[in-house]
Amino acid sequence: MTIIPIAHFRSPLKNKFGIPRQSGLANSLEGVIVLEPDYRHPEALRGIEDFDFLWLIWEFSANKTGETESLPSSSKEHLTVRPPLLGGNKRMGVFATRSPFRPNRLGLSSVRLQRIDWEDAEGPVIYVSGADLMDGTPIYDIKPYLRYVDCHPDARGGFTDTHQWEKLTVLIPEEIRATLNPQDQQTLQELLELDPRPHYQDDPDRIYGFTFNDRDCHFRVRERVAEVLSLGDISKK
Repeated sequence: MTIIPIAHFRSPLKNKFGIPRQSGLANSLEGVIVLEPDYRHPEALRGIEDFDFLWLIWEFSANKTGETESLPSSSKEHLTVRPPLLGGNKRMGVFATRSPFRPNRLGLSSVRLQRIDWEDAEGPVIYVSGADLMDGTPIYDIKPYLRYVDCHPDARGGFTDTHQWEKLTVLIPEEIRATLNPQDQQTLQELLELDPRPHYQDDPDRIYGFTFNDRDCHFRVRERVAEVLSLGDISKK
């Protein structure tokens, strides 16, 4: 079977570092689903505005080709991965995790539907929040989230039941905060609370950086506090 993108995602996050590790963790993070020309028709979205959440099926397109090619079943080396929630040093079966290094590179995310712009020049386009997709990610399908079959509040969660994310305290200096609108302040706060660093790194002097809304954010983490050091405009480099 050959599948082709039906849409691409637009996000303020331009690279892998800084992307939430799951959808729904940074609820103020907004993005836009732009349909491919063959699907830019209101008929394709008829009735979608009656749903609060959507499922997106997409591709981990930023992974290195050599690490994400379809793997033969005999390749035992690639049948296990090291989830960051377990510190990156314990292996689990790839199908017992949501690791991005998968045989077919497919991701699955539940996102909140915010609104649809029916009049956009590339429209209709879909505005969503809480996505864990980077800018430019190809989307292969969109399905409505159905509460009566998709919600299982009493289900066991494997190793995620015993290992929880420990959020960071975030310090954004007032002079940097003043350059952000309230929405971007909240989003940047949520992204840094999730601790985007590899979990095996804890160097208090190391400076990390990622691109957020075409600005380079640099920060460091000391004693569980993420301090934003600078937020520069990349267009002025």
